[in-house]
This record gives sequence, C-alpha cells and structure tokens, in this order.
Amino acid sequence: MKKNIFYVFMGIWLFGAITLNADFLMPNQAFKPYAKVNDRQQIITGVKIAKSIYLYEKELKIELLEPKGLYIKSIEAPTAVEHEGEKVFLQTPEFVLTLGKDDSLSGIVDAKVKIVYQGCSEEGLCYEPSEKVLSVKIDVSKLGNAKESKEQTTAQKSETDMIADTIKSSSFFVVLATFFVFGVLLSLTPCVFPMIPIISGLIVSQGEGLTTKKAFFLSLVYVLAMALAYTIAGVLAGLFGANLQAALQNPWVVYSFAAVFVALALSMFGYYELKLPDALVSKVSQNSNRSGFVGVAIMGFLSALIVGPCVAAPLAGALVYIGQTGDALLGGAALFTMSLGMGLPLIVVGVSAGKFMPKPGAWMTLVNAIFGVLMLGVAIWMLEKVVSYEVIVLLYSFLGIGFGLYLGALTQEGHIFKRTVAFLLFIYSVALFVGVLAGNASMTKPLGFLTAKEKSHVSAQNANALEFQVVKNKEELQKLLDANRGKKVLLDFSAAWCTACKELEEVTFKDPAVQKKMREFVLIRADLTENSKEQKELAKAYGVFGPPVILLFDKSGKLLESKRIVGFVEPELFLQRVDF
Repeated sequence: MKKNIFYVFMGIWLFGAITLNADFLMPNQAFKPYAKVNDRQQIITGVKIAKSIYLYEKELKIELLEPKGLYIKSIEAPTAVEHEGEKVFLQTPEFVLTLGKDDSLSGIVDAKVKIVYQGCSEEGLCYEPSEKVLSVKIDVSKLGNAKESKEQTTAQKSETDMIADTIKSSSFFVVLATFFVFGVLLSLTPCVFPMIPIISGLIVSQGEGLTTKKAFFLSLVYVLAMALAYTIAGVLAGLFGANLQAALQNPWVVYSFAAVFVALALSMFGYYELKLPDALVSKVSQNSNRSGFVGVAIMGFLSALIVGPCVAAPLAGALVYIGQTGDALLGGAALFTMSLGMGLPLIVVGVSAGKFMPKPGAWMTLVNAIFGVLMLGVAIWMLEKVVSYEVIVLLYSFLGIGFGLYLGALTQEGHIFKRTVAFLLFIYSVALFVGVLAGNASMTKPLGFLTAKEKSHVSAQNANALEFQVVKNKEELQKLLDANRGKKVLLDFSAAWCTACKELEEVTFKDPAVQKKMREFVLIRADLTENSKEQKELAKAYGVFGPPVILLFDKSGKLLESKRIVGFVEPELFLQRVDF
C-alpha cells in the first residue's frame, strides 16, 4: 500500500515538473523499449534512451512471458558504468537473449518479452518505474541445442571474462597450475625483458666465491620478492580498483629508480662497492654470505612495481575475479603463481650468470663492464616514460660511443673480433648522435635525413599515421561517443609510461592491414599518463585496471565486451578482434 502511494505522489510530482519545465522529456520520449530477432533466433532487446538520460542497472529486468516451453538460456548484458554512486547505462543498453525450447514447440511462435526499467535525466528529473511487453516471432525449429548455445555464449565473452570464469569454476590446484603456465608465457613478452640484465647484474656483482647454489638462492629471492610485490599490488587493485603501477610512474619515482641503476652500473665499473654496512650485516645474519639477499629482495620488489610486467588478459581476469567476488585469497594465489611462472626464466638466467662466471682476471672485468652497460641501458629505458624520444636516442648514442671506446674501437690492441664489434658499435652510435643533431631521432634509420627519398618516405608515413582524439575524463569521452553515434568507435586506453602500449603502437598499429582496418573506426585515446583522479574514474568506469586496453563500440553506441583487447596483441589477432 505504501509503495502504491509513493508511486502516486511520484506521478503527480513528475506531471508537475514536466508541465512547469518544457525542457524535460515525457517518459515515452525519454525511453523507447524495443525487441527484434536475429538470424540465430536470439531476441535483441533494450531501451533506447534520449540524450542526457540514463537507466539504473539494478532496476532493469527482462522476463520471457510466453509461450510455455520457450525459455531464456542466457543473457548477454552490456557493462554499466559508475555514476553518482550507482551503476547506470549512459547509452542505450542492448541485451542478447539466447533461447531454449522443449519438444512441445515447433514452427513459428509468438513470444512476449517484458522489460522493466527506471531512469533519470541529467537535469535532475527521475522518472517512475515503467514496464513494456513486446512481441516477436521466433522460428523454434532454428533454435540450437544446449551444447551449441553454450558454445555461442562462451564465444561472446571476452578473454578476460573467460579467465575470470575459469577461476570461479575450476579447483584450487587447477587454477594455480593454469596461472603458472600463463606466467611462463608472459615471461616471453617484452615487459619482462628489462629484468634480465637486472638479475644478471645482481648475481655477477656478488664477486668472487659465488657458487651455483648461492646464485640459485639469490635468483629465487629476487623472483619471490617480485611475486610478492606483484600479488599485493594486484589484490589491492582488484579490491579497490587502484592502478598502483601507474601511481609509481611519477617522474620523480622514475628518476630515482633510474639513479639506482646508474649507481649499480658505476659499482660494476669498479668505482666503488655497494654493500650494507658491516655492523648492519652482522645483525641481520651471522653468515656474511647472506648479506646480498636483502638488496636482491629489495630490487626484486621494486622491479615488479616499476620495471615489471604490463597488464595482460590473465592478470586482468584475476583482477576481475577479485573485484567481483572479493575472494582475494584465491585471486592472490593465482597472481602469485603467475608471477612465479614469469620468474622461472629469470631464475635460469640468474643461475647461469653464477655458473658460467669466468674466473677472476681480465674476463671478469669485461663481464662486469658489460653488465654495467646493461644497467645503464635499463636506466635509459626507464627514462623513456618521462623524457622526450630525442633525449633517449641521444643518451643511447652516448652509451654506445663510450662502450665502443672502452672495447677498443680506435686502438690497435686486442683481438680483431672484439675490435670489429667495438668499431661497428662506435660508428652506429655516432650515427645516432648525428641523426639527433639533424632532427632525425631514429634508432633504426639514424641517417635517414641524408636522402630525399627517405624524407619523402618519412613524410608519407606521417601522412598515413593514425590520428586519435585524446580524452582524459568521462565527460570528454561521453561527448565524443554521443557525437559519433552511428559510427564504429575504437577506444584505446594508453599511457606514456606503458611499455606494452608503445609496442602496440610500433608493431600492431603500424601494420598496413591494421591501419586500413582502423580507418573504419572513429579513433579515441583515453590518456591515463597522469593517473589523476579523473583518469582513475574514467578507467574504473570501463573496468580497466591498467593500459593497454582497447574497447570497441558498434554503430548504436553499444560496448562490445566480447571484443575487449587486453595487453599487446599481434596484428593478425588484432584484425580478428576488430572484425565485426
């Protein structure tokens, strides 16, 4: 009774508000329910909403009324976004109903679908709950069996959601084994490569008396610390939606960590010895052979957060599972085992560095110098996130020139092979330096500015470059989505500090077939570089835990969740995902 009285007063107030303010839309103008049937006899239904109108997710319900014997097997639903503390649909939500039938039905039948909805206007007017019964004709003879329906439903899910479902439906040990394999595969991606010179340098820096056993335990400590940091960050991100890796890409943090690698490099060049104070070492352990473990653990922990791996589908799937269920234990265990899988090759590298280290002498000095140069290379690679590309190429040229001179590029002494390698490195690095001075910063074609043909080629490349419209908050994005209704939209979540984003840009987006396909879309880039409050809200609204993530919208403005791309993908797979 009280509920009915509430709706009566709501109706009176609504009528008065609409009468007094002509800008407010009537309910039948604001909301237009619809239903249709596709070739697979699935019911496509939703509520078309006018501009500045939104629907509450919790109030939207769909029910199949008749005929008897026809039922809903599954519903593919769009993703709601956060708006003023509620989950809402800011664009027309469209639902795909996969149907099933019993043996009593045949031929073409009339089906009735009831859709219940309630929404508000951005101007502050909230409409009373409404419902609509819609009729469609279904050819039940074309309905697939249960197995086909299940396969179709699985195909409609994104890779991330499928991985999240794997955690939900599999046993604890199956989940751990699966994520360990995921980790081993992720270890082959460029995101993990910078850790190789780090772990190798740390092992080599231990100096004389390093055994294979100690090299193994040092490597294991590094990987365990890395896994612990990655797990903590992942669990917190899943529970609170925070991109902790992005928070650590603050320029001062990057500068500080790059300085650590420079300090390590100078230590390997023999300028000084980095170690804990003897008094502190004696307190930590009576065995001086363990004094290096603390430093290695710290480097492993920090490497995971700052140098470490990018967001990929397995990571995103675990974070989705944690966010949906709150089960941080299983989700965290999955992340931990995935990190161990990623660290397995690092342990092999670390043990190899200890096992095959040459005996003290000239070779030891050369090995230390090589790893010192690698450490400086990692420092420069890190600075790519905060300084211009021209400066990065200039720093690489300085590093190459210095190392080439150290190896004897301009001397007559030493082995011919060593001098040849040194001379080639020196010439290439000088070319990089000259190219930067000439305004052509390029690691692959440093002297491209010398030929007019190359200039025209570069100009043609620039002319054909894909142009993204950049947004940094939800309001800017929504305006672009509204303005491009009726067109397909590709939304790229990216950041300047994201390694996989650069790989996607340099490899996938420069592929001719990919460029041709992407010109079918309106290209929008959500820039998360600053990790500001607005950018965090934008990422959270679309379930993005970190870049790169690519979302696709059809011509009606519907987000195609099953087409979500997480992490770096090769051009061939990218073309498959964006083909619709």
